[in-house]
Amino acid sequence: MKDTALNVLRILEETDSALSGEIIAERLGITRSAVWKQIRELRKMGYEITSSQKAGYRLKGSTTRMLPHEIHKKLRTKFIGKKIRYFDRTASTIWVGKKLADECKPEDLHGMVVLAEEQTGGVGRLGRSWASPAGGIWCTIVLKPGIPLDRLFMITMAGSIAIVRAIRKEYDIGALIKWPNDIYIGDKKVAGLLLELSAEADTVHHCLLSIGIDANILLDELSPDLKETVTSLKAETGGDVDRVSLLARMLKEFEQRYLLLESEEYETIVREWKSMSLTLDHRVQIKTLRRSFDGEAIDIDEHGALIIRKDNGRIERVIAGDCHQL
Repeated sequence: MKDTALNVLRILEETDSALSGEIIAERLGITRSAVWKQIRELRKMGYEITSSQKAGYRLKGSTTRMLPHEIHKKLRTKFIGKKIRYFDRTASTIWVGKKLADECKPEDLHGMVVLAEEQTGGVGRLGRSWASPAGGIWCTIVLKPGIPLDRLFMITMAGSIAIVRAIRKEYDIGALIKWPNDIYIGDKKVAGLLLELSAEADTVHHCLLSIGIDANILLDELSPDLKETVTSLKAETGGDVDRVSLLARMLKEFEQRYLLLESEEYETIVREWKSMSLTLDHRVQIKTLRRSFDGEAIDIDEHGALIIRKDNGRIERVIAGDCHQL
């Protein structure tokens, strides 16, 4: 949003009554024609603004878009989300995050959120495509972590906990975490995470935590195969959810747990993750690149690996792979 349009919006937000274009122009030191142009831009962004020759302009309703201005009004964090890059549409927020990290000092980007209304080339785990239509929450958090390299996987754990906490607090829905990086409601997926990092030896240049939440997604518009495995918050609640409120809460929940990681409170994160696990204490089927087997998921270890007691009694440690509930 341009500064002039934002300033016009702020003036309208400060009063419940209508304001003439002349008054707005005088306050901002611009012409009445310029005010009209900014009103037009605000309407394009989804703001409901009425106008009359006698009374002037009045803000009747806010936008449903996840604009930075709307997010910052509800955000209660110290650094996560204080900087936002917003797009109506982009190929992938994680690609944008990579480009920014290559062009800027990662420490200057720490906590930045790259956010899009729609992704045309969303990427999931193992390079799989991720359907990212309008109505979801598609974002990437750029981090310059002060966390040991062997503990960076716990950033994903912190993100998973944050999503579950936010969904539970906002909608009283029993979301759970499915190892390694999916969020489920019942037997259907509602969100997922992807962590990418740039490191050299023991030096971590930056991390990118990409998050996708099926918020106001219309399930009927998804492909037939996705309809069987995916749900949305809209479908679960019976109506559109406030994406800005959900995102603001999720970012706050994530920041709290990220700070615990930087304080080396690893066990706290592990205990909380376990308490929300859909996977532990259940029979599962594990598929890796080389093989597949069944067993009971009994634990996760200090490196985030899933511990399986196979049907033959042997203990197997799974670092990466697909996990299916049986």
